[in-house]
Amino acid sequence: MEISGLRIAVTGAAGFIGSHLADRLAPGNELLLIDDFSVGRRENLAGLASHPRARIVRADVCDRGLLEELFAGVDLVFHLAISCLRTSLGNPELSHGVNAGGSLAVCLAARRCGVRRLVYVSSSEVYGSAETAPMSEAHPLRPTTVYGASKLAGELYALAHWRTWRFPVCVVRPFNTYGPREPYSGARAEVIPRFALRLLAGAAPVIYGDGSQTRDFTYVDDTVDGILRAAACDALVGDVVNVARGGEVSIAEIAAELARLVGRPDLAPERAAARPGDVQRHFADIAKARSLLGFEPRVDLASGLARTLEWLRAEGRPAREQAAAAGTPNW
Repeated sequence: MEISGLRIAVTGAAGFIGSHLADRLAPGNELLLIDDFSVGRRENLAGLASHPRARIVRADVCDRGLLEELFAGVDLVFHLAISCLRTSLGNPELSHGVNAGGSLAVCLAARRCGVRRLVYVSSSEVYGSAETAPMSEAHPLRPTTVYGASKLAGELYALAHWRTWRFPVCVVRPFNTYGPREPYSGARAEVIPRFALRLLAGAAPVIYGDGSQTRDFTYVDDTVDGILRAAACDALVGDVVNVARGGEVSIAEIAAELARLVGRPDLAPERAAARPGDVQRHFADIAKARSLLGFEPRVDLASGLARTLEWLRAEGRPAREQAAAAGTPNW
């Protein structure tokens, strides 16, 4: 499927990954950018606000009737709207409703409207902690949180639409994405900006757990490239694929590298109790993405972290005001 000259809908478009994806899709396509703005930032879509072929719509992905109105005439849907992992710890019903129920509503509306392809953007959290590594798409699916379980439910709903009605879907499982526009406040705040804000404020980062837990951190430009390649791949219809850098790094190592980049290697991390349901190890096998999609991550970790720090500095006061909060649990 050639992604050009299409009418494309993106749910969660004002979010971190969704807004970067929208920027990449804008040239040569007509965009319907859907978000309820409960956590997505209008600033993330500032570059598209005056785009002549982009329409920004406030909508709830659980509202199937509204989705059917919006998806009329749409060729391709990217579904990224979520309720995040930390929200699921305190409000699991909300996460279930958005991630599972909302995904079912998106699938049903897209099929009813004759959408040509649906790309469900899932999460590495569906795997749980690595039982073998690197983790291929055949790795057991044993999520440790309601977030991971609800994202897996969304996957299964999407794939059931393929198996039952031959509605063309594919599933992308990104591993931990980071970079500019990554949330740094509230429940959505992720570990890299939280560490970085503390360090930029001259305070030690706070690690929950012992810091030995690993992640496969992937720069947002690479994640978006993988999602776009998956959408274009006819051979991936009815199937799943990992998108990641393909390398693991511990949380303690991330803290140390950020401290080095900020010029404060003296700020040793503080330790606090582990987050409930935290996975111990994530390390993606991306052989399938390489062979099937021609995917190759291009941004190494040091370069990606440097770019992220540059963006946080440019955010200025709003980011600096979050530095103190970055030392307390956000779940």
